[in-house]
Amino acid sequence: MQQRLGQRLEQQHQGIDMSPLLDVVFILLIFFIVTTVFVRETGVEVDKPQAVSASQLQQLVILVAITDNGGVYYDGSNIGVEGVRPTLEQLLRERARPVVLQVDKNVPADLLVKVLDGAKLAGAPQVSLATVAQ
Repeated sequence: MQQRLGQRLEQQHQGIDMSPLLDVVFILLIFFIVTTVFVRETGVEVDKPQAVSASQLQQLVILVAITDNGGVYYDGSNIGVEGVRPTLEQLLRERARPVVLQVDKNVPADLLVKVLDGAKLAGAPQVSLATVAQ
C-alpha cells in the first residue's frame, strides 16, 4: 500500500507547472504596452524647407502635415483645412501640447495661414514649423 502511494506521489510531481510563468510573462507584456509612448506620425512625406535655427522635435507634440497639393493630414488621414480646428480641439482637450506643422516648401502662404489660424483657434499653446537643419 505504501508502495502504491509513493508511486502516485512520484507521478504527480514529474511535470513542471507552467501557469505561474505564463502569468508573469503576461503581466510583463501588459506593463510594457501600457508604459510605451506612442508618437502619431502624419502619414505623408513632406519636403520640408531648410533652416539654420532648426531644433530637435519633442516627443509629445501633435504633428500636422500640409502637402504641396493642398492636403492637410493628421495620423494618416486627410482632415482638410476645415478639419484642423475640430481635430486639434479634441486632441488638446485631453492635454495641452504644442502643435508642429510639417509644411512642404511649395505650399502657398494662404493655405499655411489658414491652418495656422485653425491651430491657434483650437487652443494650441504653441505652433511651430518643422524644417530640416542645414
